[in-house]
Amino acid sequence: MNPSIAKPRGKTLLWRILHFPLITLVVAIGVMMGASIVATSLAAVVGARSDSNWAIVGGSLVAGVFVIAYIGFGRFFEHRRVTDLALKGAALELLMGLAIGAGLFCAVVGVIALLGGYEVIGTQPADVLYPIIGISIVSGVTEEIMLRGLFFRIIEGWLGSWVALVLSAALFGALHLGNPNATLVAGGAIAIEAGVMLAAIYMVTRRLWAAIGLHAAWNFTQGGIFGIPVSGTDVQGILVPRISGPELLTGGDFGAEASLPAMLICTAFGIGLLVLASRRGQVIKPYWARRGSAAAGEDVAAGAASGAGLQS
Repeated sequence: MNPSIAKPRGKTLLWRILHFPLITLVVAIGVMMGASIVATSLAAVVGARSDSNWAIVGGSLVAGVFVIAYIGFGRFFEHRRVTDLALKGAALELLMGLAIGAGLFCAVVGVIALLGGYEVIGTQPADVLYPIIGISIVSGVTEEIMLRGLFFRIIEGWLGSWVALVLSAALFGALHLGNPNATLVAGGAIAIEAGVMLAAIYMVTRRLWAAIGLHAAWNFTQGGIFGIPVSGTDVQGILVPRISGPELLTGGDFGAEASLPAMLICTAFGIGLLVLASRRGQVIKPYWARRGSAAAGEDVAAGAASGAGLQS
């Protein structure tokens, strides 16, 4: 059984209330808000601003605090083994995610360039990369922990994989509506292309490392290499581009994430991952369907549960 909804016998009423999925999410948000305060305070102490050469240090501090908070929450509140952030195999999964994220965005820019929407007109020194590296570390780790490690996983254990996929993707898109230059189209694009893809790679691996790598590399390649706005935020990159053409092709001021090429390429990849997850038996049914299957003596989502971490 998925750890986020397991209710072992002998637990008190208070324990059962606190571990109801929605309550668990509220507690998790509180823990992560505390982690954010601690992380930003530590970054400020060392002078690691996001726009300075210390951005990598600041980003690493924030990421580290979030990882510790997530593991602590899983171990001491959820009472589960936090296998989704275990170090065994992490390097390979992280590298796989980094390669996928960079490759996907290169494919997106390649299509835009072939259709006349992207042209390189200059270059910049490598030290412009410090801020975007820090930003990519922070976004990759914190957003994947919050959206996939907590929201998706907990809702999935309650309402099943498909409902969790839709809700987490919608939330991911909605959160980006507050970004500079955001539009409803941009928010929808983020939900469809990235929200689905990142949840799907988590479903396939049942761990966060590949999703973290994909997310971080996507942002870094977008801003640090191609000089394209990252989710509406202007950043400095190695390449200085001239971007022209209809917003449907280029994504406009929000960046290529809101473009049709990005939506088509990433959504296709995400669907492929969902098919793979389904074939591997990594799709979890809602809790009431699992109860019925268990009563009939079926093996319920054993592979998925083992990847998400078992309650101890």
